[in-house]
Amino acid sequence: MAGYKRILLKLSGEALAGEKKTGFDEATCIAVAKQVKEIVDRGTEVAIVIGGGNFWRGRTSETIDRYKADQIGILATVMNCIYVSDIFRYVGMQTSIYAPFAISDMAEVFSKDRAIDDLSVGRVVFLAGGTGHPYFTTDSGTALRAIELECDIIMMAKAIDGVYSADPKLDPEAVKYITISLNEVIEKNLKVIDTTATALCLENKMPILIFSLNEEDSIINNASGVCSGTVVTA
Repeated sequence: MAGYKRILLKLSGEALAGEKKTGFDEATCIAVAKQVKEIVDRGTEVAIVIGGGNFWRGRTSETIDRYKADQIGILATVMNCIYVSDIFRYVGMQTSIYAPFAISDMAEVFSKDRAIDDLSVGRVVFLAGGTGHPYFTTDSGTALRAIELECDIIMMAKAIDGVYSADPKLDPEAVKYITISLNEVIEKNLKVIDTTATALCLENKMPILIFSLNEEDSIINNASGVCSGTVVTA
């Protein structure tokens, strides 16, 4: 299988926190950066979305409004992009950060044309702030930006190595899918990504590759077309 020309890589904030479960684990972030550098050096264009779960997991009690809780989560993704972008620069890459709203000199307001120009010259484009609106998850922001930037595929690096028929931690009979369609995901209620993101990917024929970040060289291998996870077709 040939590699992908342009990908949107979705990283979980929790994965970047490593065993600490919160904040950042620098060694983990550097390891991710080195893998991305290798695929960029080979000619793959990479945009990145990072979840905010290493700082904020949404509203945890009724004492805070959902709208405000989501705004905090949006800002957590901005912090993650600023930090990880600088780690990428440390290992020798050029980066840019875009958000759907102005944040002084921390990030540019998202522009499809400028972001694609950056990708075309080998910059890694970080997409902070989700959609910029509460009630939308980073999955929705990932799907939206991947479609806007005309990516070949969304690559989701998770703690699990693909899509299963049930939770493999709870069901020893759970079966891993090598490929599965978005329609099947909906029919089987597998909850690979949220409903809004699923609808966006289905309507715009955007495939998704789900793989484990914990496997050695998993970003390099999966971006090169050696799938170790599950391809969700549209």
